[in-house]
Amino acid sequence: MTYRAGIIGTGGIAGMGILGMHDSSKIGKQKIDASHAGGYNSTEDIELVAVADVSKEKIDTFGEAWEIPEARRYVGHDEMLAEEDLDVVSVCTPTFLHHEHVTDAAQSAADPDVIWCEKPVASKVQHAEEMVEVCDTNDTELVINHSFRFTTKQQKLRRLIQDENILGDIQSVSTQFRMELMRNSTHLLDTLVHLLEARADQVSGYITGENEAVDSLKAGQHVDDAGGGGHVVMDDGTFVTIDCTIPRDMSSMSMQFIGSEGKLYLNNDDGEWRYWSLEDGEHVEKPLPGIEDAWTWEVDYKNSFKNAAHHISDLLAGEAINHSPGEEAIRSLEVIIGFYLSHYTGGQVSIPLENPLRDIRITSW
Repeated sequence: MTYRAGIIGTGGIAGMGILGMHDSSKIGKQKIDASHAGGYNSTEDIELVAVADVSKEKIDTFGEAWEIPEARRYVGHDEMLAEEDLDVVSVCTPTFLHHEHVTDAAQSAADPDVIWCEKPVASKVQHAEEMVEVCDTNDTELVINHSFRFTTKQQKLRRLIQDENILGDIQSVSTQFRMELMRNSTHLLDTLVHLLEARADQVSGYITGENEAVDSLKAGQHVDDAGGGGHVVMDDGTFVTIDCTIPRDMSSMSMQFIGSEGKLYLNNDDGEWRYWSLEDGEHVEKPLPGIEDAWTWEVDYKNSFKNAAHHISDLLAGEAINHSPGEEAIRSLEVIIGFYLSHYTGGQVSIPLENPLRDIRITSW
């Protein structure tokens, strides 16, 4: 069986490349495999049949690159969702539009069984919760593209930590990644909650007010998204420090876990994963069981889109459980919102957020 896919939004992550991630000479000019369209193209079971955007010029550029017939290039998502019968819809628009596009798709005549939405899930917790609720009501699986979850190495690492308990009782985690919190560091925060299988309980944050995207990506507009960080006490008691204040060219995505049975150091930018077992009061370095090499952007990140598309194919066939559901994506979003609330109020913030705090919006791209 061949499943039918449509994409809302024709920007970089949809299939045309992202500044800072892909060759600048190719961006916006030719198709990029590390993308939603590239993921679909890697499968035998899913065919990309339609695309929608508000810009006719962008639609045509995308459509020509990915061989979408002109009749299936739609100006505006409403027409595509009304005209097409789709099994899966990708939402690749700016974060503040995710709520509208996901809820519209879930309730549309297109009747998709899966919606593959870019990260972060939404600009505010209330919208994220509504997206989850609408998808549940319409029997639509909401998959959030926190791409690290679709790498085999992180999935194996999660099993080592949670099922095989190689670190024992994790007590402390120190993390670092580049600014901005919404646009970039949602990856770090989602990795944290995924590996810990935990949710924030108390958040104390700091916001720098600085971002790189206005200059480096020529965003040309003001947004709230900025560098920041703070400390988080998770609901399992783990104490976490987060530093996402560093510019891209200086940063290195790193995490260090300290547990009662061992410690773990992950540095994805340098391709270094190291593990020590605590034996008779001494840390003894050992290979990570079942993981031969460290995670890398060049291999693991690029393959994550292919892996995600294959996972979606399995979801459509009823042969898998969602690796990255909307409910879990809320966990990283509420930490970010908590950092902002803490910074501007000067206090500590409790999670889950109470009303009306779930309606606080952090604008991003």
